[in-house]
Amino acid sequence: MPPFANSSLPDSLYSAEGVRALDRYLIDEQGIDGFELMLRAASAAFRRLVSRWPEVNTVLVLCGAGNNGGDGYLVAANAIRHGLSVNCIAVAATEKLTGDARRAWQKAAADGVNVQELANLSDGELSSLFSGAGVVVDAMLGTGVSGAPREPFAGLISRCNASPAWVLAIDLPSGLNATTGATEGGAVQADLTVTFIGLKVGLFTGQGAATCGEVVFDSLDTEAESVGCSERPLASRLDWPAIMHWLPDRRANAHKGCFGHVLVVAGDRGFGGAGLMAAEAASRSGAGLVSLATRPEHVPAALSRCPSVMAQGVIHGSELPPLLQAASAVVCGPGMGTNFWGQQMLEQVIASGKPAVLDADALNLLSSRVPVKADNHILTPHPGEAARLLECTVADVESDRVLAAQKLQDQYGGTVLLKGAGTVLASVDGTIDIVSGSNPGLATGGMGDVLSGIIGALYGQLEDVRRAAGLAAAVHLAAADRASVHKGYMGLIPSDVIDALPLIYRESEGLPNRNREE
Repeated sequence: MPPFANSSLPDSLYSAEGVRALDRYLIDEQGIDGFELMLRAASAAFRRLVSRWPEVNTVLVLCGAGNNGGDGYLVAANAIRHGLSVNCIAVAATEKLTGDARRAWQKAAADGVNVQELANLSDGELSSLFSGAGVVVDAMLGTGVSGAPREPFAGLISRCNASPAWVLAIDLPSGLNATTGATEGGAVQADLTVTFIGLKVGLFTGQGAATCGEVVFDSLDTEAESVGCSERPLASRLDWPAIMHWLPDRRANAHKGCFGHVLVVAGDRGFGGAGLMAAEAASRSGAGLVSLATRPEHVPAALSRCPSVMAQGVIHGSELPPLLQAASAVVCGPGMGTNFWGQQMLEQVIASGKPAVLDADALNLLSSRVPVKADNHILTPHPGEAARLLECTVADVESDRVLAAQKLQDQYGGTVLLKGAGTVLASVDGTIDIVSGSNPGLATGGMGDVLSGIIGALYGQLEDVRRAAGLAAAVHLAAADRASVHKGYMGLIPSDVIDALPLIYRESEGLPNRNREE
């Protein structure tokens, strides 16, 4: 199962401070004892541990100084009460523990857990504990930590990642920023992350996709108590099963004029395949009509590959306005190049005022000219293109993907879809969405062209641009996941994803009340 492929997860995503505010509300306003929440968290994490790895009988628990460490001590207590062999390491000296974390350590000791101070362990003893563990429980660093982990945490993170044991992270992997999804230094590579109270944005974008493994959520029975909390989510989580009902219904008497006319403007010399993949993806995504404006020499291949696409060769920008006039949505940029031909095409698309998906070379051209702000544009940069548009580095973009998407939206207007693991969607009204999930098979040329064609098709069918972009990113990922079942990741190519699209869309057909409002 791909990471995050869990439609039972809540939709609301919070910053680290937002989750801490939820905790404070539950404790200060609702009167729930903090230690009781810790007991619930430990019980939930231990249940997941034995459910996921029932054959494991040796557990190594790494405990930090804060509440995350307290959870770890109580997981160790649960494990020893259930007859497992438990080794527990106090990464932070137990003499420095305070509050609920100290109570948790005391309870673990009273229950018979042998807590060993890290400072008293030799390198050989530490290596032996890791090599003998079936599961390592990471309870070192929680949501209150930011920046690169320092010693001794950095060394233990490296040991976790070198260990053959399964790794369960409590709340989030140590070293991962709960808000941004960045890892300034090393981070634990977990197989399973059990998180509580509220989902953290950082689990679902950036390095979260590489460090969290499967994410499961436990509310600790606090939904009813937290209803009155005023803390607002930072973002919403989108995935295909949860939003497929956004697709418009197809009535029995529908005709091609009901579902939009997508014009794909793409494919300079040597890059004809990019435009064709975008056009074919649009055709497979329900567009009533699809036209392709490309270099004349690419037309025969387009007609051979996808005869339903109305392919027309264009040499000069002056030939484009009649095609633009007939379109309800435009996809501009795949394989378009940044030379004179591509420049003309982009100028005509912008001048038309049509709803447009700007991708690939359209974005590269946009970064070298005065920004054009239009609310009916959808920009689809990958991190490299985003860095050029923002005149920063890729590392800057990846250090806070939500902030980068917000900056792009502010500077260029429209709707921004920042691609990558945990795609970030920044809308005109300030809404932030994250499409949860990742698929390494998408890391190959042409996958972005497929996505732009899907967006164009759905943009031509939906009045709501946020829904069109969110649906497109979600269905693109779902199709890649479906294709990967048979093709794997390494061998996945764009046409595999295109071929899987009808199978994914079919899942939404016939849903009752599909167009209901949220």
